[in-house]
Amino acid sequence: MPIISPSILTNDPEEFKRLIEDYQKFAQRVHIDIVDGVFANNRTISENDVWWPEGMIVDMHMMVEKPSEHVDAMLRLKPRLVIFHAEAAEGLLGSFGRLREAGIKVGVAFLKTTYFGNFENIIKYVDHVMIFSGEIGHYGGEADLLQLAKVEVVKAIKPGLEMGWDGGAKLENVGEIVRAGVDVVTVGSAIAKAENPREAYEKMTAEANRVNEGAQWLR
Repeated sequence: MPIISPSILTNDPEEFKRLIEDYQKFAQRVHIDIVDGVFANNRTISENDVWWPEGMIVDMHMMVEKPSEHVDAMLRLKPRLVIFHAEAAEGLLGSFGRLREAGIKVGVAFLKTTYFGNFENIIKYVDHVMIFSGEIGHYGGEADLLQLAKVEVVKAIKPGLEMGWDGGAKLENVGEIVRAGVDVVTVGSAIAKAENPREAYEKMTAEANRVNEGAQWLR
């Protein structure tokens, strides 16, 4: 079944606390964004200020220039999944290896203009590939649904790989995103800034499940 994963992107520890406590009440899986101020022109709270309640399933999306400098913090936090960007300023396999040894799943994110052909070895190694379609380091981007064509390309390289989407997902387009083969849809402002975040989450989850069930029947 597809997963709707609310994201947290903030430079305010109090806002982080409010969102993590809200999402604990209804979300199956939560996505935390960390931006170092170098990889993107924004800065969030540090991973040293990140926490979550016991039992919460968390993915860490690390928009950082040098992933190796953040591995120790990830080993301390022990999220389910750590996603680094293919466009980082250093190779990823060493950092991924350390995380894998600790039982943490690893993923790679691709910006819109990045050519996958240069990263087949990384795609074959990881547990998750995330198609990034938003404005890096910020909430509120518009989804570029042309990026969905990349899902089929990635799955041809590694069949069965978990596919993620981040950027501009909302109730009106989540069905199209899921229909293209995305397993985990990260949702920012459409939930975080909704008048009723829980209701927004539940409506998107219901729509994603409806579309997925229809796609399964057609197969």
